[in-house]
Amino acid sequence: MHISHELTQIAFVVVSALLGGMILVRLKQPVFLGYVAVGVLLGPSGFCVLETRDGISLLAELGILLLLFLIGLELDIKLFKDTWKKALMITSLQIGGVVLLMAGMFFFYKASWGLILLLGFIGALSSTAVAIKMLESSGELKTKAGRLTMSILIAQDLAFVPMILIVRACGENSLSGWIFLKVLFSVALLGGLIHILSRLGKYKLPFYKHIDVNSEMIALGALAFCFVFSACSGMLGLSAAYGAFIAGLVLGNSEHQKAMIRVTHPIQSLLMMVFFLSIGLLLDLSFIWKNLLLVGILVLGVTLGKVILNAVILRGLKYSWYESSFIAVTLAQLGEFSFLLASVGKEAAILDPFSEKLVVALTALSLGLSPIWHIIHQRLHDKIGIDSRSVRDFTAVLFGKERNIWCSFLNKCRLKQKESKK
Repeated sequence: MHISHELTQIAFVVVSALLGGMILVRLKQPVFLGYVAVGVLLGPSGFCVLETRDGISLLAELGILLLLFLIGLELDIKLFKDTWKKALMITSLQIGGVVLLMAGMFFFYKASWGLILLLGFIGALSSTAVAIKMLESSGELKTKAGRLTMSILIAQDLAFVPMILIVRACGENSLSGWIFLKVLFSVALLGGLIHILSRLGKYKLPFYKHIDVNSEMIALGALAFCFVFSACSGMLGLSAAYGAFIAGLVLGNSEHQKAMIRVTHPIQSLLMMVFFLSIGLLLDLSFIWKNLLLVGILVLGVTLGKVILNAVILRGLKYSWYESSFIAVTLAQLGEFSFLLASVGKEAAILDPFSEKLVVALTALSLGLSPIWHIIHQRLHDKIGIDSRSVRDFTAVLFGKERNIWCSFLNKCRLKQKESKK
């Protein structure tokens, strides 16, 4: 009877997630927002169909693992190699800028460096899944701005590995040279691998002929490859997600890339549904209602802060106002890895329960509002042509009529002044 109840519950959750996704797709919004909404409705804040997240937490973590695996699998190494220097520079400036802002805010509150770094890391990361969806919907995925955005997202995903190491070390009060050596090792290993794979070209996997019997064997072989690399990475003291990304890179540069993507994508999509569903389960609506003003101010502050910081960085690198603003708005949300960093921060006793709930609320709302900011930006661009290369050009488009009236008024005043002098 217990098993029957659990199966009924799972069936109800899957059907609800499907309906939520279908509604959001019909509204031309990212499908994951429907999964989050279903998680809220079925969780403790809604109808309590699922009272806890514990039952699906492992599947949610597997979803993130396979997300990084697929990012590595689909990564065009030659394209990334062309933009990696700028992507790493922009990502480093983003992380450094947000951490400095957090340090300034918490200087007066005597916060620990662990909390400052954790919140800085959470604020710097953006959502790969959301950004890709917005790039696809706007037709910008293959453009110069879209390619640079993808490179920045990949660089942020790679930065997630040293972030976890640093946060855990801060919780253990052991931020030593050994931690920095592990970080340098992970970065050097990845850089060396990308360099080697970019020179090798396409190659055959030695084990592929043994699994090229049917699609089920190919899928199992790809997942086994991913999990082996993840386990080895974990045993080396790095992150399992780092190993999954490395596995994706190795398979993605082979001749069998398309077959691997075709068979593993449905599995990853299912697990990502579970992950975003679990976000909805974590979201406490009563907490948001009780702290509505604080949450609203922080969501707006985080969004505007990230947009301004990213736009300034990109503009400083000589990108046009349209490219800078487009990329900045696309990266304005907090990322799915923010949830994992919050969990690590809680385990390391850096975040208290109130702060964890606040981070979850901010991230979920930031993800939900991100498509709205993107639509506003696109409409602004379509209506007033926000592709100017200077502030003067942009203000001329926005306030050209008023400026002309004001200039005309000033010219008349000058003429009258000259006539009175004569």
